[in-house]
Amino acid sequence: MRSVLALAGLELRRFLADKFNLFFVFVLPLMLVAVLGLQSGQSPEARIGLLAGSATGSATSSATGTDPTTETTDNQFLLTRATDHLEKEGVEVTTYGDRDALDLAVGEGSVDLGMVISATEPLGVELVSVGDPHPVAQALASSAADALAVEQARGEALTRAGADQATVDAALAGPDGWQPAQVEVTSTSALGEAFAGASRFEVGASGQLLLFVFLNTLAASAATIQARRSGAIKRGLAAPVTAGQTVSGMALGRLVIALFQAGWIVGMSSLLFGVQWGSLLAVAVVIAIFGLIAAGLALVIGVIMDAEGPASGLSVGGGLVLAAIGGCMVPLEFFSDGLRQVALLTPHAWGYEALAEITRRGGGLGDVLPQLGVLAAMAVAVLALGAYLMRRSLQRAM
Repeated sequence: MRSVLALAGLELRRFLADKFNLFFVFVLPLMLVAVLGLQSGQSPEARIGLLAGSATGSATSSATGTDPTTETTDNQFLLTRATDHLEKEGVEVTTYGDRDALDLAVGEGSVDLGMVISATEPLGVELVSVGDPHPVAQALASSAADALAVEQARGEALTRAGADQATVDAALAGPDGWQPAQVEVTSTSALGEAFAGASRFEVGASGQLLLFVFLNTLAASAATIQARRSGAIKRGLAAPVTAGQTVSGMALGRLVIALFQAGWIVGMSSLLFGVQWGSLLAVAVVIAIFGLIAAGLALVIGVIMDAEGPASGLSVGGGLVLAAIGGCMVPLEFFSDGLRQVALLTPHAWGYEALAEITRRGGGLGDVLPQLGVLAAMAVAVLALGAYLMRRSLQRAM
């Protein structure tokens, strides 16, 4: 077993020693996750930036004779009430101290919509956006503004009627135990249901995870050819290592490469883009079996090809074609029924469906057993073929 682990570690070090591979392992996957996420449209989770008062607030106060201190207090009260309304709806709210900071946040995309609230009569609300406003954020901001306007009108009416501030506050708060009406929204769109709960980066991250785990594991086939041509495998057989241990070590080495690539994408996409992967155990099992398929194919290519260049071309070209057919570039949900049946011939489609169940619908290991069963059958088939070809090649070398 120690010999097998040593060979696996050697395969990983040999792979990472190639500086050309580092870009495809560490940089390109995250770049594509970011690009696909930004192109996928606006996030369903709204982010709103709030600012109390407007840039012309002081001038308005001077013209109307309003006490600036009182107006500032009213603005801050409205800001607090707006924050409460929005956070109850699940909106991520950020408050800003001046207009320049709010404009900068909207321009950079830190928030989807800016909202400037002024305690004027009627209530002053200004929405700040770049291009068309975020539809969800706009709807929620408008709802919050309507609620604030109603509260302001009720408070003014009670104050004019002679009610003190404590009575006004109690009336606006509502009776004890009061709960707002609950609204349940259902969708009749199968496509909408399929992507419900998925953030703008999650779908792309799942696809790129499968794509690069497969591509970079297949790329190790070039290292196998180089080792064969340089005589490294023959020299290794001179050591107390059997042919079976050599094959197992090479296959395990490719699996280690797959798991290394997967760990990098999962960890960095969570840190940089907030991707929620769900059950990490289930994701790890899916990727491990998927990686075994790529490891088996890498062994096959490493034996049947005699030059690194053609092997790399076959690995990259074949990997990209399988990824495209399997839903890693365009989600399977957009495929026609006929094309979807073709996609199920690839391991990528089964891996995609398994990850979709885990990341979008909160599934666990038991929920993806059908997909795992198909992936395991594919892994056994390609590993058996790769091991047979590699053992035959090693026996000839002996």
